Amino acid sequence: MNVYPEEIADAQKSTKISSKMQEQSVARADSSGTNRRGKPVLIAALVSGIALAMGLGIWSLSRQLTPEPASPEATALAVLPEKSIVVLPLANLSEDKEHAFLADGVQDDIRTALAKVADLKVINRTSANTYAAGARRNLREIAQTLGVAFVLEGNVRQSGEKVWISVQLTDARTGNPAWEESYERDLADVFAIQSDIVQRILSQLQAVVSPKEKAAINERPTKDPIAYGLYVRAKSLVATISLNAQINEKLREAVSLLDQALARDPDFFLAYCQLAGAHNYLYFFGLDHTPARLALADGALKAIIRLRRDAGETHLARADFFYRCYLDYEKARAELDLAKHALPNNSDIFELTGYIDRRQGRWNESARSLQRAFALDPRNFFILQQIALSYQEFHQFRAMAAALDRALTLIPHDLDTQVTRALVDLEWRADPRPLRETIRRIRSENPATAPDLAAQWFYVALCERDPAAVAQALAAIPESGTAVDLNFPRSWCEGVAARIKGDDATARAAFLAAHTELERTVSEQPGYAPALCVLGLIDAALGRKDEAIREGRRAIEILPITKDSIDGAELVKYMGVIYAWCGEKDLAIEQIAATLKIPNTLSYGNLKLHPFWDSLRGDPRFEKIVTDLAPKNPKA
Repeated sequence: MNVYPEEIADAQKSTKISSKMQEQSVARADSSGTNRRGKPVLIAALVSGIALAMGLGIWSLSRQLTPEPASPEATALAVLPEKSIVVLPLANLSEDKEHAFLADGVQDDIRTALAKVADLKVINRTSANTYAAGARRNLREIAQTLGVAFVLEGNVRQSGEKVWISVQLTDARTGNPAWEESYERDLADVFAIQSDIVQRILSQLQAVVSPKEKAAINERPTKDPIAYGLYVRAKSLVATISLNAQINEKLREAVSLLDQALARDPDFFLAYCQLAGAHNYLYFFGLDHTPARLALADGALKAIIRLRRDAGETHLARADFFYRCYLDYEKARAELDLAKHALPNNSDIFELTGYIDRRQGRWNESARSLQRAFALDPRNFFILQQIALSYQEFHQFRAMAAALDRALTLIPHDLDTQVTRALVDLEWRADPRPLRETIRRIRSENPATAPDLAAQWFYVALCERDPAAVAQALAAIPESGTAVDLNFPRSWCEGVAARIKGDDATARAAFLAAHTELERTVSEQPGYAPALCVLGLIDAALGRKDEAIREGRRAIEILPITKDSIDGAELVKYMGVIYAWCGEKDLAIEQIAATLKIPNTLSYGNLKLHPFWDSLRGDPRFEKIVTDLAPKNPKA
């Protein structure tokens, strides 16, 4: 199956950027657009030059995006590999909801152990978990969809210090049980039960297991059941960040749970792996891009290396650390190459490779890497979400919608995917109604979702110039602010809301509060370009033209698109807002035009509707850019 349903082709072969051009891209300029020698040095022109040198063209799309699964009749003809299995979610039969984690943990540990055997094909957790426990399952259809011959299902019940586990392995080709077993043991023996289940499966599938693989399979995560429960809860939180607006809150809760687990078992290797990943995310997303957070990530990684220096998970953790904390793509790739040998069924390796490719502007390679990840995890909606975001960078909104529609067939009730799917119409056609109505419907069904919806709710309310909706969305924004493309403090949102109402005094007070917060952030997070860009936007809102332009340009110098094609492009885009708010119309329009020459998220809907661009409206050059971006067949 082709994960990128349309082939991606570069407009021209990439050419190597000279060191001279890289040096030019970080040349400083003052507010008049000249350098110290008086020569014009416009960020817009530099971006255009870099984009041309990199050979960054719009994806050439030749066939429909994410293909629908083949018909059951066609799929039934496929030959399923003999040594292949999916471990489905186990039903939780415990009366005490505090014990619900155990079923998840048992399932994941069995799957993880099996996945270490190169002779097996093992479907990853994300795809397996789209088939919820307790729901009616068609095992033959599941096996055909995932491309496996065997399916494991069962249930877990805990009461006090006793545990009951029942499992059944089914040959989905015939529909007949291969074997089934029930266990009644002390809770302390849960890992011994898991080990026995794994050995039975390996025997049934006649898998060849090397001595090294056998040793890895026999490793037990921890001897402490409470620490194990904390770990499983934290792992579930980290797995749900995806497009969610409350990434910051979820990651910090996960860190707290993992710290508690490690306090109980300081040698809990897998808990350190999750902890390192959570710290990496907080640093990478700019939620806490401080030396202190980097030190915590480094400390967790050192513990991982101390416990199992040569494990596949260790190499994967090192790769994630190099990528997310240092943008050191080559070191990350070297570690991923080592991880592949020890974790043959781990889709995370190819997924992370795809994200590195994307940051380097290697879009074709990214497509191929994510396709390999998808082959191991064919119902992984997170990969589909990421594919959709890649298409957004190229303004391929029909393809973006198709990827999200495919994700919604897997997770129909996922609010983040629903909201992002509705956002397509705003960005593509300048139609805010689907997003507004989707948010209204989700809120009416579950008012507690308001904080998760707040960022996009605020965005669509601004685009519709609806003061009441802006106020409602603002009230739902968490104290930590919003994290969509850049991280904005709540005080910034208050300033923007007051500004569109014409309440200049309230807007200024809010922007001054935001300035104080961002000054502290920039001081605590030295060299973090997105925070410096936000400070530039705030200074622009306060009328501090020279400071705003200097900060915006400096942010682009620190993180050019040659270093990070995604976040770098966001800085280029927001430089246009800074120019517009500073009254530099010519520079703003040049900046917009330059932004549109590279993969970016600046859209027709945003330019047509968002108040950020109001100072440019009526200028024929700006209006032409907007008109040229309009879809040629808006009803298509």
